[in-house]
Amino acid sequence: MTKDELMALINRSHTADLGYLVNGAPTIRRVFCTWHKGLGRHLISTNTSSGHVRALQKESAACLYFADNETFEGLCLSGHVVLHFERVWKQLLWHPQDVKYYPKGVEDPDYCVMEFVAESGAYYRFDGKETLSREELAAYDQRKEFVSAL
Repeated sequence: MTKDELMALINRSHTADLGYLVNGAPTIRRVFCTWHKGLGRHLISTNTSSGHVRALQKESAACLYFADNETFEGLCLSGHVVLHFERVWKQLLWHPQDVKYYPKGVEDPDYCVMEFVAESGAYYRFDGKETLSREELAAYDQRKEFVSAL
């Protein structure tokens, strides 16, 4: 797959599976992942009080898996999560319908943004499997800005 094809896979996925550690044990959670800065950085809004945020505050290592089940394509990115509690990050992802999850709006203390930062990746589809290095991700993402896939 070309990197543009991988980006198209990410954009049409709308959700991803976030893998992380809880007391050393791997676990996974489906997340809405709708803001991307190329292949290597992805933004996810979530509840500050959630178990995955508590776990990621202790151990930031994570993976993010995008898939298209109809075409049997997948991209697994390995890296870490940076948690953002600042208004500028929360405002970037805010959608008026979010008030049902965060009734106090953008300033809701139970609202934060997770930034997944990829350090490597692996992808597959019918024509084979390949890997992505940190350098390949950085080269593709150079000069890109965060954009919404919606």
